[in-house]
Amino acid sequence: MTNSIEPVLHPVRIADLRPTQLSVGMREVERKRAGWRELPRDKAGKFLGAHMIPAVIGPGGEPWIVDHHHLVLALHLEGEEKVMVSVLARLEGLPRKRFYAFMDSHNWLHPYDGEGRRRDWRELPAHVGKLIDDPYRSLAGEVRRAGGYAKSATPYTEFLWADFFRDRIRRKTVVEKFARAVDRAIQLARSDDADHLPGWAGAEDG
Repeated sequence: MTNSIEPVLHPVRIADLRPTQLSVGMREVERKRAGWRELPRDKAGKFLGAHMIPAVIGPGGEPWIVDHHHLVLALHLEGEEKVMVSVLARLEGLPRKRFYAFMDSHNWLHPYDGEGRRRDWRELPAHVGKLIDDPYRSLAGEVRRAGGYAKSATPYTEFLWADFFRDRIRRKTVVEKFARAVDRAIQLARSDDADHLPGWAGAEDG
């Protein structure tokens, strides 16, 4: 068992990849789909080679992806069948229950649903195509791109921000008036209320 990066130099079928989270921001996924469609075909292979998907090999030899769920789902929806992966750890020998405990302790699991509620690990989907939408995750991504907070290496930073906005902006506003929700979320992100979150850029003057 090792935590060193071990590149896998051959493509892995998206159908064989197991998600380690329940939800994504579907607006984020659509943005990545659009980017993929705009990418010249002669650069597609280079793009995939530069965006290897980090994974952990679990019981039964199944690869569990621990990041880039939005990208993998976007590629799946665009009809792509394979991606490149890098292996972070090989845990085939662990019983399934111990495997999930190990993954959780390493922040490699995020079993939260589209309402921000933690669920049992047994509810994790078997395929990226079964990931559900959390509109607040899309809101968090848009706020970061707008400069509301900085990119951070903290695991699941965008989901932490999503929960912060979830408590302060109505879901109906996020779903039906996304631009308005973004403007409000940027204000909130630059307030003292957000100073505990990774990437906080400081409160605005005045």
